[in-house]
Amino acid sequence: MTVYLTTSIPYVNARPHLGHALEFVQADVLARHHRHRGRSVRLLSGTDDNALKNVTAARQAGVDPATFVAENADAFQRLAEPLGLSLDDFIRTGSDPRHAPGVQRIWRRCAEAGDFTRRTYRGLYCAGCEQFYVDDDLVDGRCPEHGVEPEPVEEENWFFALSRYAAAIRTLISSGEVRIEPEPRRNEILGLIDAGLPDVSVSRPAARADGWGIGVPGDPGQVIYVWWDALANYLTSLGYADDGPDYRRWWQSSAERIHVIGKGIVRFHALTWLGQLLSAGLPLPTAIFVHDYLTVDGAKISKSTGGSADPAAVVDSYGADAVRWWLAAGVARIGDTDFTERALIERHDSDLANGVGNLVNRTVTLINRRRSCRLGSLDPDPGPAGSNLLAGAEALPGKIDAALARFDLRAATTALIDVARTANRYLQQTEPWRLPEPDPNLDLILATALTVCRTLATELTPFVPDGADRLHRQLGTGHTVGTPEAAFPQLAD
Repeated sequence: MTVYLTTSIPYVNARPHLGHALEFVQADVLARHHRHRGRSVRLLSGTDDNALKNVTAARQAGVDPATFVAENADAFQRLAEPLGLSLDDFIRTGSDPRHAPGVQRIWRRCAEAGDFTRRTYRGLYCAGCEQFYVDDDLVDGRCPEHGVEPEPVEEENWFFALSRYAAAIRTLISSGEVRIEPEPRRNEILGLIDAGLPDVSVSRPAARADGWGIGVPGDPGQVIYVWWDALANYLTSLGYADDGPDYRRWWQSSAERIHVIGKGIVRFHALTWLGQLLSAGLPLPTAIFVHDYLTVDGAKISKSTGGSADPAAVVDSYGADAVRWWLAAGVARIGDTDFTERALIERHDSDLANGVGNLVNRTVTLINRRRSCRLGSLDPDPGPAGSNLLAGAEALPGKIDAALARFDLRAATTALIDVARTANRYLQQTEPWRLPEPDPNLDLILATALTVCRTLATELTPFVPDGADRLHRQLGTGHTVGTPEAAFPQLAD
């Protein structure tokens, strides 16, 4: 079974913030989980280089766009190491030779379908979103994403006949053929369709873009709109321009094609992208997983507002395990989540240091002291407490599978920590350290605890791969364990 997973590709008009790390880590957790279940996985990320806002930011910085974009793209790509991302590919849409030919090929296919017309358009344009808005979309006359008044713009552009595909897109989403999770985001898109889908502008005058971007085939005076260009990266990175083997394997033939994105760009992925693919006669994504925003002190983390947290700096202060765990366990599935260093520390110490880490340390220490690192038997405790604990551990993989299938990372981590807490209570109730020698119950209790600890370490791997490796080294294999250590040292003073 093959699974193709992608993040969105962020604009590189500024350096990355913690909101980008949220999406990168969520997608990485899913990728590692699928690999752990024996599936073939390809995880893609990258940068959106061709946006007009990148050109504007470069002008303000007094740097040519190519240099400016390359330096910021480097900063995004370097996040892979501190965050522990298992990326298989990283595409830069402004410089990767795979991209422009693939974008233009999709354009030509849509043109052959008769879905483009050129006309003059006047509308309200938000440079931050790189999007035209109508009055009904605005909040008190301002862009709902950036809180600024859009600029009136009049220009001649190519338009894509998105309205032609409204009924088909609605059927795809309402039937679940293209899943949108969580449900409120699905309902939001269905509401937009029911309100009437307009045709959309998909090019910009080359003069306004200073020639930056990908030219419209056959029309050198226009460049392809950044969203039409950017969405295509999911195909162009696979060698779509030449129908390469990666394209055939990972897009045409994959069992699952999953996009992980933020709530602010759902309409592009669920409407424009699906229309684009339908027009070009290409396979569709199977799922669009949508996260809400992180905030700091109640304000959206944003490159433009300056309310940002440098993810590399946060990792440097607290470690990748703490950051990855908070982004998985501490972030709500629905609704924005406020980031604080205190919340990160408390979540790490409660769940990892005092929960799983404490359980493993107690278990390995007892086996070292009472059985010289080796159990004579791995037979489980047949009593009610032992049986219930083992049943919970055996059910854990299925619960995690179900939670991640609906893009609920918090539910997956909660299920895991619930088993760890039950196991810690089991040790407290059975008090194996008080049992005299010889007592057959001692081996039964320790074998039960060890079995559960190994399950927990295995299921933790997608979330905190480094910490899980440390747990596995302690827990050993078969009848033998290693040396106890603090796998997750306390962060709180």
